[in-house]
Amino acid sequence: MSRSLFGTDGVRGRANSEPMTADIAMRIGMAAGQVFSRGSHRHRVVVGKDTRLSGYMIEQALTAGFLSVGMDVLLLGPLPTPAVGFLTRSMRADVGVMVSASHNPYEDNGIKLFGPDGFKLSDAVEAAIEELVLSPEKMQLAPASAIGRAKRLDDSDGRYIEAVKASAARGLGLSGLKIVVDCANGAAYKVAPTVLWELGAEVIPLAVSPDGFNINRDCGSTHPGLLQERVVMHGADLGIALDGDADRVVLACEKGRLIDGDQLMAVIADQWQRDGRLAGGGVVATVMSNLGLERYLGARKLGLARTQVGDRYVLERMRADGFNLGGEQSGHIIMTDHATTGDGLMAALQALAALIKSGKPASETFRAFDPVPQLLKNVRVGDANAAMAAPSMIAAIAAAEARLGGSGRVLVRKSGTEPLIRVMAEGDDSDLVRSVVDQIIDTMPQVPE
Repeated sequence: MSRSLFGTDGVRGRANSEPMTADIAMRIGMAAGQVFSRGSHRHRVVVGKDTRLSGYMIEQALTAGFLSVGMDVLLLGPLPTPAVGFLTRSMRADVGVMVSASHNPYEDNGIKLFGPDGFKLSDAVEAAIEELVLSPEKMQLAPASAIGRAKRLDDSDGRYIEAVKASAARGLGLSGLKIVVDCANGAAYKVAPTVLWELGAEVIPLAVSPDGFNINRDCGSTHPGLLQERVVMHGADLGIALDGDADRVVLACEKGRLIDGDQLMAVIADQWQRDGRLAGGGVVATVMSNLGLERYLGARKLGLARTQVGDRYVLERMRADGFNLGGEQSGHIIMTDHATTGDGLMAALQALAALIKSGKPASETFRAFDPVPQLLKNVRVGDANAAMAAPSMIAAIAAAEARLGGSGRVLVRKSGTEPLIRVMAEGDDSDLVRSVVDQIIDTMPQVPE
C-alpha cells in the first residue's frame, strides 16, 4: 500500500492538526500494540518524549491506545530518542515510542516507533501499522480484564546516563577540559550536562530551561550561533550542540568554528581504523555528505557507501553490509557497537576521546579534510512530486550535471518531512556550484497544491 501517514522518520506534523492529533496518536498506539502483540506473555511498551507542550497530549493519547489493546506502558518522561531505543531493548519491551519532531519548532510534533530490538521499524512494519490506523474496524480491543497498566519508570535517565558513559573508551576522563553544551531546551537538558560532569569536565550548560515552547528556538544543532559565541567567550576547549531529541550533534572548536557530521565521521573512522575497531571497510553516509569526506576516506583505502537521505536508510545499509559507523552531514552519527540509532551524546564522547588522544586543539583535530564547496537551497512548492517530474526540471538537472562534469555532483530531492524541494550541488569551483544551483531553481515550475 502507499504510505500517507509515515514519512522518512515516523509520523510528523503540526501539533493538534492531522496527522498529529490525539485521535490519530491513540489509533497509532492501538495499531502498533496490535502489530507487536506476539505471544502469550504480558506485553510492554516504553514511551519517551522531548519537551514540547504537545508532548503531554500525544503521550497520553498513545498511552490510551496501547492500554486499550492490552499493553502495559512504561512512561520515561523527557529523554533522548536513542535512550528510547536503548530502554526498549534493555526493558525487554515489545515496542518503543518517542514523541518528538526532532529539530523542528515546538509547534510540530512526531511519533517514532522502535521494535523490540531497539531499532526503528522497517517500511513493511510501518505499512502494517498504517493500514490498521486507517481501518479502525480491524482493531482488536482487549477485554476489560486485560486492559493494560501504565506507570512511570523513575530511573530512566540514570539508566541511559550509565549506558552513554559505558560507550566511551575505557577510563575516559574529561578532567581539565572546559566544555559548553547546548541542549536545545530539549530532551537531553538533564542527561547531557550530567554525563560530561560525571566524567570530570567543567561544564557550561546552555538551553537547559525548557518551557514547552522554546525547544530548538535559536539554539541547538540547527541554530549553533549561541554555542559558537559562548565557546569563545568562556575560552572553552569544545562546544557541543544537540538537537531537540538529541539524536544529532554538531561541535564548535575553541575558535568557534563549526564541526559537522562529515568531519566527525572522518575523525572517528580514522581513529577506529587505527585501533582495529572499524568494521565494513569504511563508512555509510547519505548522498548529502561532502565529496571531501569521500576523498579523505579513499586516501586511507576506506570506502564511503552512500544512501538516500534519512538516518534509517544509513542504518539499514550498515546492518545489511556489516558497517559499524555511519551518519549524516547534519550530525546523526550511528555507531551500532553502542546504539541502535543516532546518538549525539555518544558521538560527542567519541569525539572527545579523539581530541584527548590527538593532544591537539579541536580546530586541528576536527579539520580532517577541506570540504569541497557545497551549496544547498530549499524551495517551497505546492506539489513537490509534480515539480520534480516536470520536463523542464529534468532538463535543468541534466544541464547542471553536464556543466559540473566529473568534478562535482548535483542532487535534487523532495523533503521527507516538509513541502520543500532541496537543491544541492558541490564541486571544486564554488562559482560554478552557485551558478548551477540557481539555474535549477530558476527553471523550477511553481506547481499549485
